[in-house]
Formats: sequence, structure tokens, C-alpha cells
Amino acid sequence: MDHETRKTEALRVLGFAGSLRNGSLNKALLRAAQELAPSGMTIELFDLSPLPLYNYDIEQQGDPRPVAEFKDAIRLAEALLIATPEYQHGVPGVLKNALDWASRPPGRSVMQGKPAAIMGASPGFTGTARAQTQLREALTYSKTYTVLQPEVLVGRANEKFDEAGRLIDEPTRAFMRKLLEELWGLARLLQGRGADERELHPADVKP
Repeated sequence: MDHETRKTEALRVLGFAGSLRNGSLNKALLRAAQELAPSGMTIELFDLSPLPLYNYDIEQQGDPRPVAEFKDAIRLAEALLIATPEYQHGVPGVLKNALDWASRPPGRSVMQGKPAAIMGASPGFTGTARAQTQLREALTYSKTYTVLQPEVLVGRANEKFDEAGRLIDEPTRAFMRKLLEELWGLARLLQGRGADERELHPADVKP
């Protein structure tokens, strides 16, 4: 997509991180994405901490307000950006819980047909490779389309942010720019193919 075309377009992205702590590296990663987003792309951040644990009995009484607000934010967004830590070789409970709520009701989830990009930061050497693999698998249930490449796996992440929480590692910043460009391309591809009509399977779509 050339610069002149992008001037007349906009892409609304909703970003959220699977961590609750204020000093989260993955929240810092989302802030870096806001800084590095292409012209015309806006990234709004959503805090998952108010979401209650998923409970079918509660759902039957109507979505709690934080859940309704989360679903509304997803519905209004044209794309999603998810930053996941890796806890015990897997997806954090807070993120899985959020996706459990957002995937309801089955077949009519607000995530269905949405393009999404995944990234993650960890002090470990392998970044969040296992968590991202699990996350991609979970997103197939809600028919959420994910960017395949590049994989933004920020290992030894504590060395790549400064004391203010700003991402200072240039190779990582370059990977993130590419990820956001690919998310933009996937979003426009899905719009062109009528993904809102649920015609495609996630595995069939490649950016």
C-alpha cells in the first residue's frame, strides 16, 4: 500500500495484553506498537483486569459490564493486536479468560472474521513461542484470522526496554513495524473478500 493511498484510509486496532501488572513488558510492547504504527493506523489499548472469571451461570444472566465493554471494543475495531506473556510454557490465564468471554456465543462471537496480530515479550531466551502457538490454536475456535509472519518473539526482553519502558532494540522495532504492516494488509484483504460473511476458514487466509 503506497503512502498516498494510506492518507485516505484509517485502520482502528484494539490492543490488549495478557498481563495485569503495571510494569508488564507486554503492555510496554503495545505502547511501542502505538509509537511505531503506520500513518493512519490507530491502536487503542484495553485493560483486561476488570474482566471476571468466565462462568456460564453468570453469562446466562447477561454479560457483566466489563465483558460487554470488552466485546463492544472488539466489535468497533477493524483489527486486533494481542501481546502475550508466557507462563509455565503457556498462555496466561488472564488472556485465555478474556478470549473465553469474547468467543461467546459460539458461532456469533465478536471476534469472528477479525484479523489479528500476535506478539509477545519474555525475559526467557525463546520469547513467547509456546504461548503464541497455543494462542493461535485458540483463535481458530472463534474464526479469528491471524498474521502468519513475522513472528515477534521478544526474548531477553528486559534488556530491550529502557528504564522508562520504551522499546530501544532496533531489530525488534523493525519486526514490529513489519507485523503492523502485515496486519494492515490482512485487514484489507479480508474486507475485499467479504470475510464479514464468514466465507473463509482461518487456515485459508494468508497475508
